[in-house]
Amino acid sequence: MTTRTFALIFGIVFLAIGVAGAAGLAGYAPGLVDNMDDGHGMLLGMFAVNQLHNIVHILFGIWGLLAFRSLGGATMYARGVAIIYAVLAVLGLVYTDGDALGLVPLHGNDVYLHAALAVIAAYFGWMHRNPATP
Repeated sequence: MTTRTFALIFGIVFLAIGVAGAAGLAGYAPGLVDNMDDGHGMLLGMFAVNQLHNIVHILFGIWGLLAFRSLGGATMYARGVAIIYAVLAVLGLVYTDGDALGLVPLHGNDVYLHAALAVIAAYFGWMHRNPATP
C-alpha cells in the first residue's frame, strides 16, 4: 500500500465514522449510538463520542481525501494524523472521566484506538517507502 492509498483509506473511514456517529446522535440510526446523554453517546457501544467528536472525524476524512491527490499531501496528512492522534491518546490518559478540555470524550477505548491510529499513520508518514513512479 502506498502513502496515497493510506490517505484515501483513512479519509474514507474517518468520513464514514464521522457521518455514522453524527447520524446516530441525531437519532437517524437507532442502535448505532447507545447511552445518549446531552449529545454524548457510545458509537458501536465501544467509543465515547459527541457531536464535536463526529465533526472532527468528518474533517479528518475530508483532509484525507484531499491529501490523496499527491504524495506530498498524503505524507503530510499521515504525519499530521500521527502527531494529532498521539496527542489525543495522551489526553485520553489524562482525562480519564469526562470530556478532554470540556470538549470531546477521549477516554476508555478511544485511547487505544487513537494510539493505534497514531502508530499506523507514523509508519506511513515517516517509515514507509513508496515505490518509484516511472
